[in-house]
Order: sequence, then structure tokens, then C-alpha cells
Amino acid sequence: MRTHIKAQSAALALFAFATISTHAAETLSVVTFGGAYEAAAKKAWFEPFTQATGVNFSTESYDGGLAKLSAMEQAKNTTWDLIDLETNDAITACDEGLLQKFDKKSLGKTSDFIPGSISDCAVASMVWSTVYAYDASKLKTAPTTVNDFFDLQKFPGKRGLRKSPKVSMEWALIADGVDPKDVYKVLGTPAGVDRAFKKLDTIKKNIVWWESGAQAPQLLADGAVVMVQAYNGRIDDAAKKDNKPFKAVWDAQVYDFEWWAIPTGAKHADTAAKFIVSQAQPKASADLSKYIAYAPPRKDAVALVDKQRLADMPTAPDNFKRAVQINANFWADNADQINKRFQVWLTQ
Repeated sequence: MRTHIKAQSAALALFAFATISTHAAETLSVVTFGGAYEAAAKKAWFEPFTQATGVNFSTESYDGGLAKLSAMEQAKNTTWDLIDLETNDAITACDEGLLQKFDKKSLGKTSDFIPGSISDCAVASMVWSTVYAYDASKLKTAPTTVNDFFDLQKFPGKRGLRKSPKVSMEWALIADGVDPKDVYKVLGTPAGVDRAFKKLDTIKKNIVWWESGAQAPQLLADGAVVMVQAYNGRIDDAAKKDNKPFKAVWDAQVYDFEWWAIPTGAKHADTAAKFIVSQAQPKASADLSKYIAYAPPRKDAVALVDKQRLADMPTAPDNFKRAVQINANFWADNADQINKRFQVWLTQ
């Protein structure tokens, strides 16, 4: 099975690379969330693609959102060729015409992908999760649930949160007694939104906000917070590569896909599409896990991931017991309204 998968992957990758040989002088302009993920992407995907094709990569970091992409489209001056997106932004950007349509047939065996990981305009690159983490050398008692994140009496100290209502709202409701499977049903009501903000009020004075994913483990390392909301790959990276005594709490993890897409008006769109096809092959998809604890979005790739490494993935059975898949459609429909209230709440 493994031999067959590798042979299939190599054949498809060679096909993609062969069609790009005349563009060896190209440089793809890529925007990602930076940090440990970008470093892993370079090792797993960018460097092998450059070696095979001669195409180089110019990277830029951002923290999500569509403001700059929309401005480029309005100005008819798109400078990005490839963009790394969260699911709700991928949906919205596609609906608003900010992304090119993607030829799904170019991926080959699409039935092998996890349901929902290929859209009209984007292809999932991996499965990631938002968890919270703590420094095991500083806490005598280990927190184990999302309720502990909100318990200032049992675990006094600062909490680090991404400066966004997404995930924090879901956690607030779960910590307030809502079953994970009912989170979006409750959050979809005015009373549910009020309830989430009320729960966040209980720790508001102890929150340290972060905006870049790289800031989360740094806040923990600096002792600025006792617990921090973070992307699971960032915590795993700090623990494995930097030998930090950080532990992730998987209870109520909120998982999602990460997406590659091509902006409308991209100057090297064909080359970007060929990169997406090559990165989506089983071996390349699995290779990312060598460098960061994010899971591949296709089944054939899972068989190529080291078994010990699988335990660090969001999709590992022990980590997945009370997992919440982010409702991208909910956030695509409600992000503007909730964000406006969130910004007001921050100033109160």
C-alpha cells in the first residue's frame, strides 16, 4: 500500500513539475501566518518544489483577514500569488470573487480527501487546532479542562488570548456549561452571544491579548501568562525544538482546516496552482508532520505519518474526545457583527 501511494505521489508530482519547467525563473509571492508553520512549510513543501522546478518563494506574514486582499483586488494590483487562509476567510473570499476558481480534477484522487477539505476556490493544506497550554514547571496542579482556563481561584494569574472573538466565544460557552455539540446553536442567538461575553467578563481583567501566532508561546516562555490560547503546532514546536516544558490541554480544542488559494489577478497563477497540486500529494501532505504537529487532510497521507507523531495531532483519538470543528459558515455569516461588538467590548 505504501509503495503504491509513494509511486502514485511521485508520478503526479513529476507530472506537475514537468509542466512548470519553462518557468524556472519565477518567484511565487506567498502570504502565510508565519512562525513555526511557515518554517515547516518551507521544509516540507517550498524547498522541495524549488529543487524540482527552480521556482523560488517570497514569503510575507499576516494574521488573517481579507482587508489587504480586498484592497489589492479593488486597485487591480494583486501582488500575492498564493495565500494561506482560515476556513471562514476562504469561504468569504471565494464568495466575494477575491480568489480564483480551482480545478479540482488536477488533484487526482479527490475521494481520498477528508470531506469538506476541497472547495471551489481552495484546497486544504492541513488540519490544525486551537488549544490552550501551560508551563508544567510552574504549575503544581495541571489544568485539564477548558473550565480551568476560566477558573482564576484555582489557577490564579494572567491568561493569553488571541485578539479575536473566534474560539474564545466557543470556549466561554463550553466553560459556562454548554455541550460542545450545541455551541453554535447557542452562539447563533442574541442570548448566546450575551452569555459568551458575560463569561469572558469573568477573566477580562486578567487577559493578555496576542495578535500573531508566534506571540502565544513567547508569552508563556516569558511568564507573562499562566495559560495561553495557542495553535497546537506552535506549542508542539516550542516543546520539541526549544525544549520548553509546555503542555497542551486538548479539552474543547477547536479544529479547522488551513487552505491554499490563489488570489484573483495573481501574476503567477498557473505556477501557484501547480504548487498546490504537488503539495496535496500524499507524501508531501504527510511530510509537513515531520516539522510541525498538524495533520494531513487526506487519508492516504495518514498512513505515511510516523505513528508516534500521530499522538501529537489534533485528530488523535485521545485529543479528539470533546473536539469542536469550527463552524466556518457561522463565522463567515456573523464575523462582522460579532467583531464589531467585540471591539466595543474591548474598550469597556
